[in-house]
Amino acid sequence: MNKFDEKVDKLLKDQEALLVLKNEKIPNGNGLFTRYKYPILTAEHTPVTWRYDLDERSNPYLMERIGMNAVLNSGAIKWNGKYILLARVEGVDRKSFFAVAESNNGIDNFRFWDFPLTIPDTENPATNIYDMRLTSHEDGWIYGIFCAERLDPNAPAGDLSTATATAGIARTKDLINWERLPDLKSRSQQRNVVLHPEFVNGKYALYTRPQDGFIDAGSGGGIGWALIDDITKAEIKEEKIIDHRYYHTIKEVKNGEGPHPIKTPQGWLHLAHGVRGCAAGLRYVLYLYMTDLKDPSKLIAAPGGYFMAPVGIERIGDVSNVLFSNGWIADDDGTVYIYYASSDTRMHVATSTIEKLVDYCMNTPEDGFTTTKSVETLKKQIEKNLSLLANK
Repeated sequence: MNKFDEKVDKLLKDQEALLVLKNEKIPNGNGLFTRYKYPILTAEHTPVTWRYDLDERSNPYLMERIGMNAVLNSGAIKWNGKYILLARVEGVDRKSFFAVAESNNGIDNFRFWDFPLTIPDTENPATNIYDMRLTSHEDGWIYGIFCAERLDPNAPAGDLSTATATAGIARTKDLINWERLPDLKSRSQQRNVVLHPEFVNGKYALYTRPQDGFIDAGSGGGIGWALIDDITKAEIKEEKIIDHRYYHTIKEVKNGEGPHPIKTPQGWLHLAHGVRGCAAGLRYVLYLYMTDLKDPSKLIAAPGGYFMAPVGIERIGDVSNVLFSNGWIADDDGTVYIYYASSDTRMHVATSTIEKLVDYCMNTPEDGFTTTKSVETLKKQIEKNLSLLANK
């Protein structure tokens, strides 16, 4: 074996050691969910064959030819007994693409398929696509709704920073071959659109996030709800806000639906992200809420504050102080696998149960929106606990 082949062999062995690394639970959690020690997908998890030209004649120094910057914001689905993540992979050229990684246990040993996905373009090709939400719909298709980003055609000459965002829609039966449908038509920009898994009144239902601009929600009031007659020609004609933004909360700047909600006997369980401004920039956290089983547009539980926020290494990365999730899987035994990205850099998993998450939603106090009300809520719990302890 020559030196070049030895280097290739070491690359492959080092990556295999990373891929087979067993994940470990982080002890002493909050009783609601369990974090795990190691990220489950990073740029280093992408196949060596994507990043390196392994031909000594064309790459004698064994340099990375196509660099990968990050793996983040993955949709998720249980498919043929495997835990599937449809990841957003970002190259060093800033272009994102979709790739499938699968695991037997949902916790570790995620491996990418050999090739990234080919998502057909529309007549107006997007510059960048990312953050796909996966929904196995009762119509028999698996749908992926994602952000399709383009340079704003109305931007002033020389302004390369002004973009537009629309919701791209594609569907598949096998996660390999995708049919591209027309982008969602909407009066506002849409970056976080999620398909409800069931028909509602015979129509497709969407969770939306209307925005005045590419970044700013502006007059957009929060997470919206819209019914669509034909998914192959999707157009929002009426839209109402079902989960509002509020001043001085975790979602004062904007909020958006994560993955599609999980159906439980008590109602639809939702995972979302909330954004607020701070001295370090925008801070993204995750929160939960629930809607009515028969009317998914009706809010029935809204625990105050965040469900998960970035901690430790999660706070550091390309876009620091960010947690984002657009994928979770509920197993038949009630276990919930929550897949989340930290700081637009890497993917993690946390686990909980439907029973715990519903209990959290139904029994955690709502945000009172003022310090006075927050203190009163806290005092009631303290008084109750002191009384219980005194009587033991």
